[in-house]
Parts: sequence; structure tokens; C-alpha cells
Amino acid sequence: MSSEKWHLISIEDLDQDGIQEVFQLTQKMKNYPNKYRKKGVGKILTNLFYEPSTRTSSSFHAAMSKLGGETISINDVNYSSVAKGENLEDTIVTMGNYSDIIVLRSKTAGDAQRAAMVSTVPIINAGDGSGEHPTQTLLDLYTIYEKYRRTEGLTITFLGDIENGRTVHSLHRALEHWCKCHFRETYNVDDLPKSDVYYFTRVQKERGSVGSYQLTEQHVKEMPEDCMVMHPFPRNEEIPQWFDNDPRAYYFEQMKNGLYVRMALLSQYLRLSSSDGIATPHHL
Repeated sequence: MSSEKWHLISIEDLDQDGIQEVFQLTQKMKNYPNKYRKKGVGKILTNLFYEPSTRTSSSFHAAMSKLGGETISINDVNYSSVAKGENLEDTIVTMGNYSDIIVLRSKTAGDAQRAAMVSTVPIINAGDGSGEHPTQTLLDLYTIYEKYRRTEGLTITFLGDIENGRTVHSLHRALEHWCKCHFRETYNVDDLPKSDVYYFTRVQKERGSVGSYQLTEQHVKEMPEDCMVMHPFPRNEEIPQWFDNDPRAYYFEQMKNGLYVRMALLSQYLRLSSSDGIATPHHL
């Protein structure tokens, strides 16, 4: 086993083969989750979150539990030594002494790279300000792949806060580099182009964005019958709850897939047994 550290900071850290390996392992874990439940026994994950999270934090915690490992959760750094002025680097080095891998969500783009520079254990970027969110991109791509059995040649429309939405930034990079998709960005929900995937994002008011938009019944009538409507959540008013039972609503499937994608990533970055097809990360 190589002693070289691997980090997942940007979706560009993985090549196309690496993304396919994540997909293949995700499918195995989704189909046979109990097969992997003891692979991570004795391993410890630190969830270090400088910003609020429901799905990302909980799904990483659940993923580690399903692998048989344990989690140290710091979901409010105001109750840690950060409140006393401790810098990011010192916190990372400290938690690296107690755990085998760190999942980091931070407030500023570039923080995950800073953490990787000093960490003695793998860092997985769970969102760095308005920068990137590579694990969300992987679960988004997997959800698209699961429906269409391909990611090439599709048309994807992004709606909402494109500038500040880190999920869009990572997904945009993946589509541009490896997936050979057609993608569009729009702020005008009243002029929806025909697409295979509509990817909604909320307006990020905590980052200074303003405005609002909402999917209406008329918009829904104009959408293709076989399209996908996706959203990384949390949502505000952009997708009303009445749409949740529409067969084109895939955002809850995204959440479900997030668990298995993160199980796959933890297995790879912790270098768990390769006897069940768990490969080390395929980086560029």
C-alpha cells in the first residue's frame, strides 16, 4: 500500500476512469450494502463542518457507520477551539491525530486545499464556500447515469444562483471535461429550453445573492415527459412540494444515492480491502 496521501479537493482530482470506478463501486454498495458493513471496522472519520449541513454531514456519518467505522462529529465549530481563535491548519493537524480521514466543509473557497497542505490523513472537500462540492457532483452524475445509463450527449440546464452555487461549479467542470454534455445556464425560469436534466439551485442569500424564482404548473407542462428535475437541497421556494410526487422529480433519489457514493469514496480513500473490488482513487 502506498504511503502517498490522496485528497478529494476538486472534481478535477479524478479522471474519467476514476469517476467510473466510483460509479461501479456505488452500484455494488447500493445493491449489496451488507457485504461491506465490516470493511471499515477500526477506522475513524472526522466530520469537520464550519458551515451548517443536513444531508452531507449525515450521509457521511451514516456511510461510515454502514462500513463499520466510527465518526467524530464537529458540526458546530463555535463549540470547538475555533471559537478561541484556532486556525484551520492547527485544527486539521489535531484531528488528523485522532482519525483516519477528514471530511471538511468550510466557509471560504480554497480552505480545503489549505487543509490538504498540512493534513497527515486524506481530506474530502464537502464544500468550500462558493468553491466546489465534488462529492455532490459525483452523486449528481451517478443519479443521471443511473437513469440514462450514460452521461454523454445529454442536455442539462442549470437554474438559479450559478455564481455562488458550489454544486454547480463542480458539476459544470465535470460535464465540461469528461461527460461531453450540452449545458445551459439560465436565470429565467419562464423560458425553459428542452432538456434531459433541469438542475435547480437555491438563491444563496447567505453569500449576498438576492432574488427568487419558482417552478409552476405551466413550466411542468412544458417539460419533456422523460426529463429529470434535480436539486442539491436545501430548497426554498424554487421547487414547490406539490411537485415531489411527479415521476420527473429526482432530488430525493439524489439524496439516497449520496449515501452509497460516500460509502464508495470512504472505502477508496481509506484504502479498504480490494478483495471486493474496492480500488484506490484514480487521480489525475
